[in-house]
Amino acid sequence: MNTQELANDSGNQGTAPLKKMIVPFVILIVVVGVILGGTFGWHVFMGKMMAKYMGAAATAPQTVSTTVAASASWQAHTQAIGSLRAVRGADLAAQIAGVVDQIHIESGTEVAAGTVLLKLRAYDDPAKLAQLEAAAALAEQTYKRDQEQFAAQAISQAVLDTDVSTLKSARAQVAGQQALIDEKTVKAPFAGRLGIRQVDEGQYLTAGTAVVTLQALDPILVDFYVPQQALAHLKVGQAVTATVDTYPGVHFTGAISSINSKVDLASRNVQVRASFANADRKLLPGMYANVEIDSGDAADQITLPQSAITYNPYGDTVFIVHASGVDEHGKATSAAQQRFVKLGATRGDQVAVLSGIAAGDVVVTGGQLKLRNGAALVVDNSVSPTDDSHPKPPNE
Repeated sequence: MNTQELANDSGNQGTAPLKKMIVPFVILIVVVGVILGGTFGWHVFMGKMMAKYMGAAATAPQTVSTTVAASASWQAHTQAIGSLRAVRGADLAAQIAGVVDQIHIESGTEVAAGTVLLKLRAYDDPAKLAQLEAAAALAEQTYKRDQEQFAAQAISQAVLDTDVSTLKSARAQVAGQQALIDEKTVKAPFAGRLGIRQVDEGQYLTAGTAVVTLQALDPILVDFYVPQQALAHLKVGQAVTATVDTYPGVHFTGAISSINSKVDLASRNVQVRASFANADRKLLPGMYANVEIDSGDAADQITLPQSAITYNPYGDTVFIVHASGVDEHGKATSAAQQRFVKLGATRGDQVAVLSGIAAGDVVVTGGQLKLRNGAALVVDNSVSPTDDSHPKPPNE
């Protein structure tokens, strides 16, 4: 073998391993390229599909409920929660300690002023009173006798003055003893209804122990607080309506009897008191009542259900329904238009709209949270929010 052949053999032996290494590397690059290309293609495909879906969703009509804005008579009023109290009420008690001797209390009955309700055991108090009355009678006789003697100039003026002092002292002792006896008797200070008695015969009572409550129930008072801004609309004699949970649906009519002469510094509220006739005794002290006072004259205002309002920090808005054209079938289509509104007072489910819409505008009342300006609409009023100025619970 010559020199040229040896050189060729050694060259073939060097390139063979290199060719074996290049082939797997090329295959690896091809596989990685296929994977990366597939992944990129998948993301491109999903992006297009998502954009198509979002575009379809953006143009899809949104189902909403609507109402027609209308003008209604609106009576401004002030609302408050108050507590009922008797025009006269007291927890009756004996002024001194003693043992209960007689009870004339029939729980829950009406009594007249001055009715004796309870007596404590008198012991020897009546005997002491009789003794003092006898001494006072003797002092009076002595005084009369000495007056005759003085007229005949048989005694001096000093003796007569002593008789007068003795008589006054005797009468004062009688009055004191009578007052002591009276303190052991509990009487009704005014006419009213008795509560449930809290004592029994033979029971020892300390001074000031309540024996029964007495409440004058007709008329009855309601105390409540209103903001100081409401004072401009309140006056004595103004009509007041109250309701209590005890009698659902029953409205009690009364009138403002007094307005406090100062505003509370902590709350900036003022106390108001109203008087209500209570001949049937339905209202009792301690109940709480919802009070409503009409203020000013009734006026016509545009009202909407409160559900139609979207409350935002930058302003309250509503969506108006307006015609946007016709579809491919020649049917009229509707779209949403957002408007800012200025609101007034509320009553029940309603709110007064001062500006922003006009009577006859079709306003979205449900489903507006998914709307934007120009969004296509489908109106479905099969289920609509409530629009009641005096809503009541379903069970009433």
